[in-house]
Amino acid sequence: MPVPAHQVRARFTADTVTVYQAYPPEIAHPALAAGRFVPPFKRERMTWIKPSFRWMMYRCGWGAKPGQERVLAVEITRAGFEWALTNSCLSGFDRARHPDREDWSRRLRASPVRVQWDPERSLRLAPLPHRSLQVGLSGEAVRRYVEEWLVGLSDVTPTAHAVRAALDAGDDAAAGALLPPERPYPLPPDVAAVIGASAP
Repeated sequence: MPVPAHQVRARFTADTVTVYQAYPPEIAHPALAAGRFVPPFKRERMTWIKPSFRWMMYRCGWGAKPGQERVLAVEITRAGFEWALTNSCLSGFDRARHPDREDWSRRLRASPVRVQWDPERSLRLAPLPHRSLQVGLSGEAVRRYVEEWLVGLSDVTPTAHAVRAALDAGDDAAAGALLPPERPYPLPPDVAAVIGASAP
């Protein structure tokens, strides 16, 4: 069966969901040592979390892009993740969600969370016909992310490098076997409606 156009896919348990971020070592190393985000991580900046490992790899170039050398798997509560989506606004105007651009613009300014759907990526990072969710946190959402939702941090940079090495060696099967398993996330219907997720 084809993958729905707008579906959240992630690694999750009964209580948590894993999202990914990439940072320079000067931010990632203190965070990993503390088990939470600490300075020089800046709460004042919007921080983007990504449930898709492959989309994170596309964004950070397998951990090779300057300023994105360390890839973190961030385990957060599902309650927090769903709060973020419930309190979000799409980063682009969608006539199905808002009656006019002015209404959308007001909601965008007021919302502490932005979401956008970008083309999901294949193992070799080519765009796919279905989309992947990106979630931008600001203001209250960043505070909640750092203080309330965070369950654990781990460094998955070695995994990123191992997948890239297998691809460079032409062994796509080995590369694919290294990817973190992701499956459709069971969004509550009211949350799915806010972000424009496809019906299951």
